[in-house]
Amino acid sequence: MNRKFHGLGLSRLRTLSAFLTAFSTVFPAAGWADETCQSPYMAKITGQEDFVYVWTLGVEGLGDGQDKLVTIDVNPASPRYGKVVHTLSVGGRNEAHHSGFTDDRKYLWAGGLDTSKIFIFDVHSDPAHPKLVKTIDRFVAESGGVVGPHTTYALPGRMMITGLSNNKDHGGRSALVEYTNDGKYVATHWMPTDENLRGAQKSGKYADGYDYDVRVLPRRNVMITSSFTGWSNYMMDFGKMLKDPEAMKRFGNTVVVWNLHTRQPKKVLDVPGAPLEIRCAWQPNHNWCVTTTALTSKIWLIYEDERGEWQAKAVADIGDPSKVPLPVDISIASDDSVLWVNTFMDGKTRLFDLSDPFHPKQIYERTIGRQVNMASESWDGKRIYYTSSLLANWDKKGKDNEQFFKAFEWNGKELVPKFAIDFHAEKLGRPHQMRFGAYSLYAETEPTAGGTQVAAR
Repeated sequence: MNRKFHGLGLSRLRTLSAFLTAFSTVFPAAGWADETCQSPYMAKITGQEDFVYVWTLGVEGLGDGQDKLVTIDVNPASPRYGKVVHTLSVGGRNEAHHSGFTDDRKYLWAGGLDTSKIFIFDVHSDPAHPKLVKTIDRFVAESGGVVGPHTTYALPGRMMITGLSNNKDHGGRSALVEYTNDGKYVATHWMPTDENLRGAQKSGKYADGYDYDVRVLPRRNVMITSSFTGWSNYMMDFGKMLKDPEAMKRFGNTVVVWNLHTRQPKKVLDVPGAPLEIRCAWQPNHNWCVTTTALTSKIWLIYEDERGEWQAKAVADIGDPSKVPLPVDISIASDDSVLWVNTFMDGKTRLFDLSDPFHPKQIYERTIGRQVNMASESWDGKRIYYTSSLLANWDKKGKDNEQFFKAFEWNGKELVPKFAIDFHAEKLGRPHQMRFGAYSLYAETEPTAGGTQVAAR
């Protein structure tokens, strides 16, 4: 396996960086969305994606009961369009959650929040039929006690992994953990706390040491992390947790700005209410990122001011915050003009105008289901996919526990349904996070509906 893994050379990185800058300048209206949540060091799917890989939680008594990677054919030109074409179970229930590609996009790393295992899939040899090629089962030991690998994010030749918890108290204090592309441990970068700021500046009330998501702005030499909660909360029944005053105190309230090159935390920003996914602007003159807070239902802007200092500001409400709609996944367009925001409790997706990032305005909304979590949008902004599961113990109960994958077309005015897959009826489990695959990434010629043979690069 080691012979297949490799990073990007310096010349290739410079070429890729120049391409991304040129593309965003010349074609500002093209929607990247879910592709923009990927690392800027990674090649993107510019045309029609062929597959969506869905990292899925196993459900006891449903099918084989195991976590699995589910491959769905999403190319309208394919005779298998709208169908599950492959499933790959990994053994047991690990609280399957997030996944991310290596910088060459040949391997998909997928984590389990409960067991702290990381599963590495080969998605390039046969994109329709991924293969499990390695399992990292020493993440906690290698990292020095980090629990709950969440975001797996590509850097040149590296995977940066956010941890949600630790093995001392199973609380929210955690770290970033760095691996090579072939699965070798490199370093652990602990989050700054009041007791040990690790050289960072504390700008407000909090330095809680919590972790959740990570994104980078290479042109500013900046890495940004958000915060959530620890194992003792995310593995607890949602209703029970809401009634536990002590549990409700155990949520993160910070965003940390890091030096990307040195991995040094520079500034701790107050962002109260559990800031989750981070999405950073792509335009070269937009030095800002956005996040949403789960508990307070707000959009926050993380921005560099005129003095070159990073700041945080709440800029919009999401729905009615008093009803706690629980914002979850978000997706930003390549011209930084709009932001999709999903809210789990009311099952809605909302579209915000970001033309003035300090004053976002909602311009569209649609109910996707009784619950909704992740949203993934195509490079061109015309196709959007949704899944339903948040966490095994946080999903709704009874008839509200819908578990689905739904595909929509965005025509510029509204979402038009294309197809849906009931993951309960198919005995697959609880669909969580999605990543895109395409033959064209690894072939000299693209396939047709008739199944053209493709030559591997």
